Amino acid sequence: MEELRLKYNEEKASFQIANFLSRHLLPETVFLCIGTDRFITDSLGPIVGNLIFRSLPPIYYVYGTLKNPVHAINLEENLRYIKKKHPYSKIIAVDASLGEEENIGKISIKKSPIHPGKGVGKILPPVGDLSIVGIVDSFHAKDLNSIRLGFIYEIAETIANGILIASYSKSLSF
Repeated sequence: MEELRLKYNEEKASFQIANFLSRHLLPETVFLCIGTDRFITDSLGPIVGNLIFRSLPPIYYVYGTLKNPVHAINLEENLRYIKKKHPYSKIIAVDASLGEEENIGKISIKKSPIHPGKGVGKILPPVGDLSIVGIVDSFHAKDLNSIRLGFIYEIAETIANGILIASYSKSLSF
């Protein structure tokens, strides 16, 4: 399986993300940014969605922003809508994840779906042809809202910048 793993603050992290993504972007790709701003640890997806929503070239689509989040309660409804409106589009899912302490701050991009809610015991459908996951806290954290919003935002900026670089460079070749 094709995969990229890197720390959010590595030098040129956004360019590494862009390089990986540009091999997979097609016109009408959908970015599905999962999460909610009601919990800081789950806000990565909608922050990324917000950061790319107005700046993405018009041949791509974004679902999941701070204003209109896609989360556990409305995920299946949104997936039905996306599959109806964009039946042949590739979906790139973006979500936060819990992991081992030493992996906090790492970003993982895989050519496989993500399983939203898995880290907190929810059973939701797998999502995406490609997945971008930011590890924001530990599985073992006693208080999942002890993480700083600024930290989540920094990870989101790295991911969003990578998406924007890839989308602009790729859109020039279509």
